[in-house]
Amino acid sequence: MTLTLHLPPDLEKRLTEEATRHGVPVDAYTVRVLEQCVPPKHRTTEVVNLLQSWLDETDSQDQQDTGEYLIQALDDHRLSNRRLFTPELQGVTW
Repeated sequence: MTLTLHLPPDLEKRLTEEATRHGVPVDAYTVRVLEQCVPPKHRTTEVVNLLQSWLDETDSQDQQDTGEYLIQALDDHRLSNRRLFTPELQGVTW
């Protein structure tokens, strides 16, 4: 895929400097940075499945409370306002 970006001059300069510092072309460095910032979809699915397996392991109320606390903490401490675990998806995706 070809993507054309219009970067502010300061960002372009920083990107070019970092690519040079790492000894790679700017386009290759940009792809590397994007791969680090945009995780593959399967990673999210793996995390959700792991959390669900923890919740399903036992009927212990303590395990259930810990899982719910973890889910709430993950949602509360996200950098974006988009919730990772929405109530309408409980039981469907996690």
